Amino acid sequence: MTENSEDNTSDIGVLVRAVPKTRKPSMYKVLMLNDDYTPMEFVVHVLERFFNKNRDEATNIMLHVHKKGVGVCGVFTYEVAESKVSLVMDLARQNQHPLQCTIERD
Repeated sequence: MTENSEDNTSDIGVLVRAVPKTRKPSMYKVLMLNDDYTPMEFVVHVLERFFNKNRDEATNIMLHVHKKGVGVCGVFTYEVAESKVSLVMDLARQNQHPLQCTIERD
């Protein structure tokens, strides 16, 4: 009886490449807060300039903020939302208005 030192298993393997799962980024609402000092026309201008709203949309959002105390300007990824808040706050400060914006996870 001869002893066979060879194994019958093969050294051939299959390489399986893991496909990374992509997922949608979290979205954030940019909220505008009402105050008693910022002119309504300035708020409309901000909504048109930074949130690409037409005059009617901007006016409706401004009135909603005025009546309810807070309103949604738009929904964006975190980085875009932060950037828009910063732009709005900078312009408000430059014009000596106390307008406030913030972000909230959608």
